Amino acid sequence: MSVAIVTGASRGLGRALAGELAARGWDLVLSARGAAALEETAAGPARAAGARVVAVAGDVSSAAHRAALVAAARELGGLDLLVNNAGVLGAEPLVPLAEHALDGLREAFEVNVVGPLGLVQEGLPLLRAARAGAVLNISSDAAVVAYATWGAYGATKAAGDLMSAVLAVEEPELRVWWADPGSMRTRMMAAAEPDEDLAGLPAPEEVAPALLRLVERELPSGRYTARELAEAGPGAGVGAGTEAGAGAGTGGGR
Repeated sequence: MSVAIVTGASRGLGRALAGELAARGWDLVLSARGAAALEETAAGPARAAGARVVAVAGDVSSAAHRAALVAAARELGGLDLLVNNAGVLGAEPLVPLAEHALDGLREAFEVNVVGPLGLVQEGLPLLRAARAGAVLNISSDAAVVAYATWGAYGATKAAGDLMSAVLAVEEPELRVWWADPGSMRTRMMAAAEPDEDLAGLPAPEEVAPALLRLVERELPSGRYTARELAEAGPGAGVGAGTEAGAGAGTGGGR
């Protein structure tokens, strides 16, 4: 049985990815800050699909929490997939850079950049030992497009993209994907831009299956968007557009 760690799993895209992985027969280690909401995810679609699920509440910026996640995966048999999905905006609602609190920026880098790298470092021995070890880092088109008010958050995602690309070069036996899911109807998006109408955006449950095509097809390391993965259709290939990375993928969301 394959084992995945999914961070930010209590709601939104993380919860949707956890449910989809469980339905595909994966065992899961789930992480989020809120224990009650995380346990709801674990007790819901994940365990309902018959998966072994371990819920570990905590903050990915904590080294002790990261160690606990990897220890839980080891108890389940190893680590085949690490999904770095947890993230914070740094300011809610978003504000221009001239007004952005530096403490919020520091928190965003700790959660969105330092935490994922620390979890990769902690999990590397297990990932290297897996038959097809993989890392999926959730990105954003704010990493590559200059949207007003998205500068601080986008900077963290740009840093994550570059780290992902370098990791793919340094660990050629692993698959490393950094994927833009596109704009979704989530609590995070509502907090970022509370005056925006999100009714026309897809729910995370509509996006997760496209992202998991990376795993199902064992696609090469690179940058992908959920849109291009969905448009490729079942069984179709999707090419990475540049060395250790695909095109900018600006058609997605933030």
